[in-house]
Amino acid sequence: MKKASTRILALLLLAVLLLAAAASCAGRASGPEDNTSAPTETQAPAVDLSKDREGNAITLPAKIEKVIVIGPSNTEVLVALGGGDKIIGVDQWSTNVDGLKSDITVFDSIMDADGEKVIDLQPDVIFVTGMTKAGGAEPFKVVEDAGICVIIIPSSVSIDAIKNDIKYIAAVMGTQSKGDQIIKNFDEELDALKKIGDTIIDKKTVHFECSASPYIYGPGNQTFMHEMIELIGAKNVWGNQNNGWYFIADEAILDADPDVILTSTNYIDDPVGEIKARPGWDVITAVKDDAVYFIDTDASNRPNHNVVKALKEMAKAIYPDKY
Repeated sequence: MKKASTRILALLLLAVLLLAAAASCAGRASGPEDNTSAPTETQAPAVDLSKDREGNAITLPAKIEKVIVIGPSNTEVLVALGGGDKIIGVDQWSTNVDGLKSDITVFDSIMDADGEKVIDLQPDVIFVTGMTKAGGAEPFKVVEDAGICVIIIPSSVSIDAIKNDIKYIAAVMGTQSKGDQIIKNFDEELDALKKIGDTIIDKKTVHFECSASPYIYGPGNQTFMHEMIELIGAKNVWGNQNNGWYFIADEAILDADPDVILTSTNYIDDPVGEIKARPGWDVITAVKDDAVYFIDTDASNRPNHNVVKALKEMAKAIYPDKY
């Protein structure tokens, strides 16, 4: 049962990655265009707080003391901004985030969270991921109708978008200075890695996958993972694909013959061993050279400032003599 459960969770993760690539600015329920609430810091935010990150009109409450967060990437950002004590509810994927209170409410689903349960908790705002609108569903329409501010943060597909997410959430919470510091630290770490990456002439080719066979998904050039691979001086073998995360057949990977294979799969016991044991893959350079590595799942799959942790792991795996 545990294996089946983890496989289901993994498939849900794939859905998150695919939805990240398809994030749009489609409208939702309309509302007042003017936001009269003021941030708690004296400096005005350089973001439009009359809309959420998807472009939907919102009206922030004058004061934010109780927050529900659906989506672990958003949860990590809020905690980093010092808002962990204001979080009263999270999704099941966020329960491993350090800095949460022990008695918070946990929602079993990202895609179909219980709107009535949200209303009962009476949050001031609820941050949700774009995945909640999978298949056209709007599970939080009832929450909006109850007068609770619903803020959609679609999964970002680029590093710049990740920074803008942090800046936006910081402005909502009135913690712009902390947000600016997080982004500053993030930029400094990225720049240090890029400085080394820019010196690499003989670039290794990399296949990164987030799931095990037979459901192998890799990053096209419309993903932050593509940017991460290129930033550290490597070459994404799927970089010519104008896609987000997409399904890749074994034959395509054999043809690509990557120098290095990275995996963030964590729902099987030995993801690296699983790759090495795939029929016919012993001819791939990465497998022959034993250049197959596991990269932290949460750090690599959650689009926020913590991707730098995965980036450092990737850099050391691909170029151990450079990083």
